[in-house]
Amino acid sequence: MKRATLTFDNGPDPAVTPAVLDILRRHGLKAHFFVLGKHLADAEGRRLVARALEEGHAAGNHSFTHAVPLGEDPRPDAALAEIATTEALLAPLVPGPKRFRPFGGGGVLGPHLLSRAAVEYLVQHSYTCVLWTSVPRDWVDPTGWRERAIADCEAQSHAVVVLHDIANACLPELDAFLGAARGRGIEFVTDLPIEVTPILDGKISGDLGRIVAPAAESS
Repeated sequence: MKRATLTFDNGPDPAVTPAVLDILRRHGLKAHFFVLGKHLADAEGRRLVARALEEGHAAGNHSFTHAVPLGEDPRPDAALAEIATTEALLAPLVPGPKRFRPFGGGGVLGPHLLSRAAVEYLVQHSYTCVLWTSVPRDWVDPTGWRERAIADCEAQSHAVVVLHDIANACLPELDAFLGAARGRGIEFVTDLPIEVTPILDGKISGDLGRIVAPAAESS
């Protein structure tokens, strides 16, 4: 049987996340929500994360601004500004385990995802780094992503699907996707295959070379 893990990035969004949670509840499914720190500065954002947790979902850190991938961010304190600042808001809601999903800039895996400083921070603070295997680009095509996601799930033994609980993204087709995927025998689970967790509970467990920017050369 093919398996799939659902993940939602870039929320919480008061106009979208409640509807996503309602659909997941109707289907009896759990997911991972990777949230932005800038949305947790608002009380409604924190309430939505609390609701997701109460309903059995997991929540993780997806940076504060979602502006520049950490492997391309020139700021010397980027890891603190993006990861630690979000964690300060998320930790009272999610005491652990700590999960971080890097910003991919369109869902592409590559050395732009993390800096060496970010890796050091994730290791020192016992994070799990969560990647993905399916990016059906719901934010580009809110009605056409469904078939791409199903195709990815059918092509992989265990797909980790990235959707977005934001405006003009997955919501219009989410219910139909879940029904169609189950109809094709795809089982939705919450576990994460080792292939998408190159850092696991603060320990390097996979090849980081493909996702970490090379160290800057000294002049």
